[in-house]
Amino acid sequence: MKAEKIIKLTNGYLMLVIALLLFFGGITLCIVNETPIYLISVFIGFITFFGFILVNPNTSKVILLFGKYVGTIKENGLYWANPLYKKKTISLRASNFDSERLKVNDKLGNPIMISTILVWRVTNTYKAAFDVDNYENFVRVQTDAAVRKLASMYPYDNFADEGHAEDITLRSSVNEVSEALEKELEERLSIAGIEVLEARIGYLAYAQEIASAMLKRQQATAIVAARHKIVQGAVEMVEMALEELNKKQIVDLDEERKAAMVSNLLVILCGDKEASPVVNAGTLSH
Repeated sequence: MKAEKIIKLTNGYLMLVIALLLFFGGITLCIVNETPIYLISVFIGFITFFGFILVNPNTSKVILLFGKYVGTIKENGLYWANPLYKKKTISLRASNFDSERLKVNDKLGNPIMISTILVWRVTNTYKAAFDVDNYENFVRVQTDAAVRKLASMYPYDNFADEGHAEDITLRSSVNEVSEALEKELEERLSIAGIEVLEARIGYLAYAQEIASAMLKRQQATAIVAARHKIVQGAVEMVEMALEELNKKQIVDLDEERKAAMVSNLLVILCGDKEASPVVNAGTLSH
Protein backbone atom coordinates (compact mmCIF):
# COMPACT_ATOMS: atom_id res chain seq x y z
CA MET A 1 0.00 0.00 0.00
CA LYS A 2 1.37 3.42 -0.95
CA ALA A 3 1.99 5.81 1.95
CA GLU A 4 1.21 9.48 2.32
CA LYS A 5 3.86 11.80 0.90
CA ILE A 6 4.17 15.37 2.20
CA ILE A 7 5.42 17.85 -0.41
CA LYS A 8 6.12 21.58 -0.48
CA LEU A 9 5.67 23.46 -3.73
CA THR A 10 6.95 26.75 -5.15
CA ASN A 11 6.16 29.95 -3.29
CA GLY A 12 2.88 31.26 -4.70
CA TYR A 13 3.54 34.96 -4.06
CA LEU A 14 6.69 34.92 -6.17
CA MET A 15 4.89 33.16 -9.00
CA LEU A 16 2.00 35.63 -8.72
CA VAL A 17 4.38 38.50 -9.44
CA ILE A 18 5.89 36.62 -12.40
CA ALA A 19 2.44 35.75 -13.79
CA LEU A 20 1.30 39.38 -13.56
CA LEU A 21 4.49 40.59 -15.28
CA LEU A 22 4.09 38.07 -18.10
CA PHE A 23 0.42 38.83 -18.61
CA PHE A 24 0.34 42.63 -18.37
CA GLY A 25 3.88 43.03 -19.72
CA GLY A 26 2.97 41.08 -22.84
CA ILE A 27 -0.14 43.21 -23.37
CA THR A 28 1.89 46.39 -22.97
CA LEU A 29 4.60 45.25 -25.37
CA CYS A 30 1.97 44.25 -27.95
CA ILE A 31 0.47 47.72 -27.82
CA VAL A 32 3.79 49.58 -27.84
CA ASN A 33 5.54 47.54 -30.53
CA GLU A 34 2.37 46.75 -32.46
CA THR A 35 3.40 43.12 -32.97
CA PRO A 36 1.42 40.03 -31.94
CA ILE A 37 4.48 37.98 -31.00
CA TYR A 38 4.22 39.19 -27.41
CA LEU A 39 0.85 37.45 -27.14
CA ILE A 40 2.88 34.35 -26.30
CA SER A 41 3.89 36.04 -23.05
CA VAL A 42 0.24 36.92 -22.39
CA PHE A 43 -0.79 33.30 -23.02
CA ILE A 44 1.93 31.94 -20.70
CA GLY A 45 0.92 34.40 -17.97
CA PHE A 46 -2.72 33.39 -18.36
CA ILE A 47 -1.89 29.66 -18.09
CA THR A 48 0.24 30.37 -15.03
CA PHE A 49 -2.80 31.59 -13.12
CA PHE A 50 -4.25 28.04 -13.16
CA GLY A 51 -1.30 26.69 -11.16
CA PHE A 52 -2.00 28.55 -7.92
CA ILE A 53 -3.00 26.45 -4.90
CA LEU A 54 -4.39 28.01 -1.73
CA VAL A 55 -4.21 25.85 1.40
CA ASN A 56 -6.24 27.10 4.36
CA PRO A 57 -5.37 26.29 8.00
CA ASN A 58 -6.22 22.69 9.01
CA THR A 59 -6.91 21.66 5.43
CA SER A 60 -4.81 19.75 2.92
CA LYS A 61 -4.54 19.37 -0.83
CA VAL A 62 -4.02 15.96 -2.41
CA ILE A 63 -2.16 16.44 -5.72
CA LEU A 64 -2.66 14.14 -8.74
CA LEU A 65 -1.10 14.17 -12.20
CA PHE A 66 -3.00 12.13 -14.79
CA GLY A 67 -4.25 9.75 -12.09
CA LYS A 68 -0.87 9.37 -10.36
CA TYR A 69 -0.49 10.43 -6.73
CA VAL A 70 2.13 13.19 -6.47
CA GLY A 71 1.84 14.14 -2.81
CA THR A 72 -0.07 16.07 -0.17
CA ILE A 73 0.27 19.69 0.92
CA LYS A 74 -0.56 20.17 4.62
CA GLU A 75 1.15 23.48 5.39
CA ASN A 76 -1.17 26.41 4.84
CA GLY A 77 -0.27 29.18 2.42
CA LEU A 78 -0.26 30.13 -1.27
CA TYR A 79 1.66 27.80 -3.58
CA TRP A 80 2.18 27.31 -7.28
CA ALA A 81 2.47 24.01 -9.13
CA ASN A 82 2.01 22.51 -12.54
CA PRO A 83 -1.34 23.80 -13.93
CA LEU A 84 -2.10 20.23 -15.03
CA TYR A 85 -2.17 19.02 -11.44
CA LYS A 86 -5.55 17.96 -10.11
CA LYS A 87 -6.22 19.10 -6.55
CA LYS A 88 -8.49 17.41 -4.03
CA THR A 89 -9.24 19.15 -0.73
CA ILE A 90 -9.37 17.09 2.48
CA SER A 91 -10.12 18.74 5.81
CA LEU A 92 -7.82 18.01 8.76
CA ARG A 93 -10.16 19.59 11.29
CA ALA A 94 -11.79 17.61 14.08
CA SER A 95 -15.34 16.68 13.13
CA ASN A 96 -18.34 15.66 15.23
CA PHE A 97 -20.69 12.86 14.24
CA ASP A 98 -23.90 12.23 16.18
CA SER A 99 -25.28 8.93 14.96
CA GLU A 100 -28.95 8.16 14.60
CA ARG A 101 -30.75 6.30 17.39
CA LEU A 102 -30.52 2.63 16.52
CA LYS A 103 -32.80 -0.10 17.78
CA VAL A 104 -30.64 -3.09 18.74
CA ASN A 105 -30.65 -5.99 21.20
CA ASP A 106 -28.31 -5.99 24.18
CA LYS A 107 -26.45 -9.05 25.49
CA LEU A 108 -29.60 -10.37 27.20
CA GLY A 109 -31.74 -9.85 24.11
CA ASN A 110 -33.60 -6.80 25.40
CA PRO A 111 -34.41 -4.23 22.67
CA ILE A 112 -32.77 -0.87 23.39
CA MET A 113 -32.35 2.47 21.65
CA ILE A 114 -28.75 3.66 21.44
CA SER A 115 -26.71 6.34 19.67
CA THR A 116 -23.11 7.50 19.84
CA ILE A 117 -21.18 10.77 19.60
CA LEU A 118 -17.90 10.50 17.71
CA VAL A 119 -15.09 13.05 17.38
CA TRP A 120 -12.67 12.22 14.57
CA ARG A 121 -10.20 13.70 12.12
CA VAL A 122 -8.18 12.64 9.08
CA THR A 123 -4.49 11.91 9.73
CA ASN A 124 -3.54 10.06 6.53
CA THR A 125 -4.82 11.86 3.45
CA TYR A 126 -3.71 9.13 1.05
CA LYS A 127 -5.88 6.48 2.77
CA ALA A 128 -8.81 8.88 3.11
CA ALA A 129 -8.66 9.83 -0.57
CA PHE A 130 -7.89 6.50 -2.24
CA ASP A 131 -8.44 3.53 0.12
CA VAL A 132 -12.16 4.20 0.62
CA ASP A 133 -14.81 5.52 -1.74
CA ASN A 134 -16.13 8.30 0.52
CA TYR A 135 -14.41 8.64 3.88
CA GLU A 136 -17.22 10.67 5.49
CA ASN A 137 -19.84 8.07 4.55
CA PHE A 138 -17.39 5.37 5.65
CA VAL A 139 -17.30 6.95 9.13
CA ARG A 140 -21.10 6.94 9.38
CA VAL A 141 -21.53 3.32 8.29
CA GLN A 142 -18.71 1.94 10.43
CA THR A 143 -19.88 3.87 13.49
CA ASP A 144 -23.35 2.34 13.21
CA ALA A 145 -21.80 -1.12 12.84
CA ALA A 146 -19.54 -0.58 15.87
CA VAL A 147 -22.47 0.57 18.03
CA ARG A 148 -24.51 -2.49 17.08
CA LYS A 149 -21.62 -4.77 17.99
CA LEU A 150 -21.00 -2.93 21.27
CA ALA A 151 -24.65 -3.20 22.32
CA SER A 152 -24.59 -6.97 21.76
CA MET A 153 -21.52 -7.35 23.98
CA TYR A 154 -22.95 -5.86 27.19
CA PRO A 155 -26.33 -5.89 28.96
CA TYR A 156 -28.26 -2.68 29.47
CA ASP A 157 -28.39 -3.14 33.25
CA ASN A 158 -27.24 -5.57 35.93
CA PHE A 159 -29.93 -8.16 36.79
CA ALA A 160 -28.21 -9.90 39.70
CA ASP A 161 -31.56 -11.10 41.10
CA GLU A 162 -32.11 -13.12 37.92
CA GLY A 163 -28.65 -14.66 37.88
CA HIS A 164 -27.20 -12.18 35.34
CA ALA A 165 -24.53 -10.47 37.39
CA GLU A 166 -22.31 -8.50 35.00
CA ASP A 167 -19.26 -6.40 35.85
CA ILE A 168 -19.77 -4.05 32.88
CA THR A 169 -23.15 -2.71 31.75
CA LEU A 170 -24.12 -0.07 29.21
CA ARG A 171 -25.92 2.07 31.79
CA SER A 172 -23.47 2.14 34.69
CA SER A 173 -20.01 1.42 33.19
CA VAL A 174 -19.63 4.59 31.16
CA ASN A 175 -15.81 4.70 31.07
CA GLU A 176 -15.36 1.01 30.22
CA VAL A 177 -17.98 1.12 27.48
CA SER A 178 -16.47 4.29 25.97
CA GLU A 179 -13.00 2.70 25.90
CA ALA A 180 -14.38 -0.41 24.20
CA LEU A 181 -16.22 1.74 21.64
CA GLU A 182 -13.11 3.82 20.89
CA LYS A 183 -11.00 0.70 20.40
CA GLU A 184 -13.58 -0.84 18.07
CA LEU A 185 -13.86 2.35 16.00
CA GLU A 186 -10.09 2.80 15.77
CA GLU A 187 -9.76 -0.67 14.28
CA ARG A 188 -12.53 -0.02 11.77
CA LEU A 189 -11.54 3.53 10.73
CA SER A 190 -7.78 3.02 10.53
CA ILE A 191 -8.21 1.72 6.97
CA ALA A 192 -9.40 5.22 5.99
CA GLY A 193 -6.56 7.03 7.79
CA ILE A 194 -8.92 8.42 10.43
CA GLU A 195 -8.03 9.01 14.08
CA VAL A 196 -10.71 8.62 16.76
CA LEU A 197 -10.39 11.46 19.28
CA GLU A 198 -13.41 10.56 21.42
CA ALA A 199 -16.32 8.16 21.29
CA ARG A 200 -19.10 7.82 23.84
CA ILE A 201 -22.73 6.83 24.17
CA GLY A 202 -24.96 9.82 23.43
CA TYR A 203 -28.37 8.24 24.05
CA LEU A 204 -29.37 5.04 25.82
CA ALA A 205 -32.85 3.80 26.74
CA TYR A 206 -35.06 0.75 26.53
CA ALA A 207 -37.14 0.42 23.39
CA GLN A 208 -40.68 1.75 23.64
CA GLU A 209 -42.33 -1.69 23.70
CA ILE A 210 -40.59 -2.73 26.93
CA ALA A 211 -39.85 0.64 28.53
CA SER A 212 -42.93 0.63 30.79
CA ALA A 213 -42.36 -2.97 31.88
CA MET A 214 -38.70 -2.27 32.72
CA LEU A 215 -39.72 0.84 34.64
CA LYS A 216 -42.09 -1.22 36.78
CA ARG A 217 -39.33 -3.76 37.32
CA GLN A 218 -36.91 -1.06 38.47
CA GLN A 219 -39.56 0.35 40.81
CA ALA A 220 -40.25 -3.11 42.22
CA THR A 221 -36.54 -3.70 42.76
CA ALA A 222 -36.23 -0.37 44.57
CA ILE A 223 -39.25 -1.15 46.77
CA VAL A 224 -37.89 -4.59 47.69
CA ALA A 225 -34.49 -3.13 48.52
CA ALA A 226 -36.10 -0.43 50.67
CA ARG A 227 -38.27 -3.02 52.48
CA HIS A 228 -35.22 -5.19 53.10
CA LYS A 229 -33.42 -2.24 54.67
CA ILE A 230 -36.44 -1.35 56.79
CA VAL A 231 -36.90 -4.91 58.08
CA GLN A 232 -33.20 -5.22 58.87
CA GLY A 233 -33.29 -1.97 60.86
CA ALA A 234 -36.53 -2.94 62.61
CA VAL A 235 -35.11 -6.28 63.77
CA GLU A 236 -32.03 -4.55 65.16
CA MET A 237 -34.21 -2.01 67.00
CA VAL A 238 -36.40 -4.75 68.52
CA GLU A 239 -33.33 -6.69 69.60
CA MET A 240 -31.90 -3.55 71.23
CA ALA A 241 -35.21 -2.83 73.00
CA LEU A 242 -35.38 -6.32 74.50
CA GLU A 243 -31.76 -6.16 75.62
CA GLU A 244 -32.30 -2.79 77.32
CA LEU A 245 -35.45 -4.00 79.07
CA ASN A 246 -33.69 -7.09 80.40
CA LYS A 247 -30.56 -5.14 81.32
CA LYS A 248 -32.37 -2.48 83.33
CA GLN A 249 -34.95 -4.99 84.66
CA ILE A 250 -37.81 -2.65 83.91
CA VAL A 251 -40.26 -5.47 83.30
CA ASP A 252 -40.05 -9.24 83.34
CA LEU A 253 -41.46 -10.65 80.13
CA ASP A 254 -42.14 -14.30 79.47
CA GLU A 255 -41.78 -15.81 75.99
CA GLU A 256 -45.41 -15.19 75.05
CA ARG A 257 -45.25 -11.51 75.97
CA LYS A 258 -41.90 -11.14 74.21
CA ALA A 259 -43.45 -12.56 71.06
CA ALA A 260 -46.37 -10.16 71.32
CA MET A 261 -44.04 -7.23 71.89
CA VAL A 262 -41.83 -8.20 68.94
CA SER A 263 -44.89 -8.52 66.72
CA ASN A 264 -46.24 -5.11 67.72
CA LEU A 265 -42.87 -3.39 67.27
CA LEU A 266 -42.32 -4.93 63.85
CA VAL A 267 -45.78 -3.87 62.72
CA ILE A 268 -45.12 -0.31 63.86
CA LEU A 269 -41.59 -0.05 62.46
CA CYS A 270 -42.31 -1.76 59.12
CA GLY A 271 -45.70 -0.23 58.40
CA ASP A 272 -46.29 2.35 55.68
CA LYS A 273 -48.59 4.46 57.84
CA GLU A 274 -48.21 5.89 61.31
CA ALA A 275 -49.46 3.63 64.08
CA SER A 276 -52.33 4.68 66.35
CA PRO A 277 -51.25 3.77 69.89
CA VAL A 278 -53.68 2.26 72.39
CA VAL A 279 -52.93 3.08 76.04
CA ASN A 280 -53.41 0.15 78.42
CA ALA A 281 -54.14 1.55 81.87
CA GLY A 282 -54.55 -1.87 83.46
CA THR A 283 -52.20 -4.75 84.10
CA LEU A 284 -50.08 -6.61 81.63
CA SER A 285 -52.86 -9.21 81.36
CA HIS A 286 -55.54 -6.68 80.32
